[in-house]
Amino acid sequence: MNRFRTGLAALFGGLVFAASASPAQALERLVLRMPFLETSIRINFGDARSVEDLIRASPDLAELQSASDGQLPGLLRKLFLTPLPEQTEAFLKGASGQPLLEQALAAATYFVDLQGVEIDTSGEMLTNALSRAISSGQPNILGFLRELPGEEASLDLSRVTKSANRLKGNLEEGVALVKAVTPATVDPSLRKPLSRRWRREIVELSVSHRPDPLRLISLLPADPNGRLVVVSHGLWDEPESFEGWGEVLAEHGYTVLLPDHPGSNYRQQKLMLAGDRPPPGPEELRLRPLDVSAAIDAVQDARLLSGRSLNTDSVGVVGHSWGATTTLQLAGAIPTDRKLNNRCGDLQDPERNISWVLQCSWLSGIQTAGLADPRVNAVVAVSPPLRLLFEPSSKSGLNAKVLLVSGSRDWVVPSGPEAVRPMRESGAVELGHRLVLVGGADHFNMSSLRGEAQPALVGPVILAWLNEQLQVPRSPIFSKGGWGDQQVQLVDVSERL
Repeated sequence: MNRFRTGLAALFGGLVFAASASPAQALERLVLRMPFLETSIRINFGDARSVEDLIRASPDLAELQSASDGQLPGLLRKLFLTPLPEQTEAFLKGASGQPLLEQALAAATYFVDLQGVEIDTSGEMLTNALSRAISSGQPNILGFLRELPGEEASLDLSRVTKSANRLKGNLEEGVALVKAVTPATVDPSLRKPLSRRWRREIVELSVSHRPDPLRLISLLPADPNGRLVVVSHGLWDEPESFEGWGEVLAEHGYTVLLPDHPGSNYRQQKLMLAGDRPPPGPEELRLRPLDVSAAIDAVQDARLLSGRSLNTDSVGVVGHSWGATTTLQLAGAIPTDRKLNNRCGDLQDPERNISWVLQCSWLSGIQTAGLADPRVNAVVAVSPPLRLLFEPSSKSGLNAKVLLVSGSRDWVVPSGPEAVRPMRESGAVELGHRLVLVGGADHFNMSSLRGEAQPALVGPVILAWLNEQLQVPRSPIFSKGGWGDQQVQLVDVSERL
């Protein structure tokens, strides 16, 4: 899951200056505004090519230098003179004009003001400035800043604090619910090491909606229960990151397929960072559910897993992050553009969070993203970005019962706006859907790799929910409990919404 962090950093790191490429003047200074200390620090660029040049040109830095016992030059050297990755220019060229980059840059304008130029979120200005810095022999932050157009860039650190407080506030309700509700009981049999009585295969499946075949991992249990589950990975990840979930299911008789979504997987991230692919576009919102439905089609038509006697009329689907959004689409939730149009432009929206960068990039793909699959009868959605995508009323039209799982410390897709409030506003609990919060879990630590010594943290709750909804006889079910953990609190907060 650190792969998602890498891609996230690629979109935000070094991209906080968004402006037009047309003005000819170079940026003269960077101002760090600290209203809470009633002060600012001015860094004058001039013709500076070294830290010593910056200190000589900037009285504020000279004053800090005298008070820092000689520590300031080293800090400035790391900040301004560390070479940028070689692929940065290629990445910017490949990403310019793409919705995901545009949304990242639009979000960055909340923190940075650039005087003397018009706002530009296409990425063209950044690419041109970096190209000039490389040509001048200064491929680092200082060279990049010196080549930006405009008169002055200012970074308001109070806005950084406000944003951090907003993210913290979006976690508070989930944290409070975890403390207020009794955790799920623990069935030791669901936490013992797995016997590993299944066979693993990697297959390829030709599909009509993509130019290349889908790669799928299949887990084939020794004692199959006749049920099929498909697991969808998140943005810039791969099926191997969630194979531990599949292993828990295979241990209990489920046949599991884990497709690799080629438009937004780990390989796509590597190609994107190298400048060989653009960021995932809005069309991927449609293509991901089609990947899952194509896998179910292939099983139903005996082109895949033939002879396994699987019930393809009642299938379980599990997903994480964007993969969890995919499961909700398959369950019948209809994406709409109302909230995307009304809320994406408000950089101070109290519910705004990092996942909104991704959600807002989907706007142009909304009209073709309603892709319910009636064969999907049970869904587990772990940390799905959903607040701007679905209307509360869509929960009433779902063809599957949904278990929503969210980490109480998830700062990427925070539980307040992306889980607790949508579940409350939709009346989902009265319709049979449930919300489980995982105490202390963030966006990255609920995944589970292949062959881990202990069952995945959320493996038992996924198993119990699918058992109940797909009516697997003589198996642990969600409503009976037992899917908790000895070290981490797993809490069904549905009745407290």
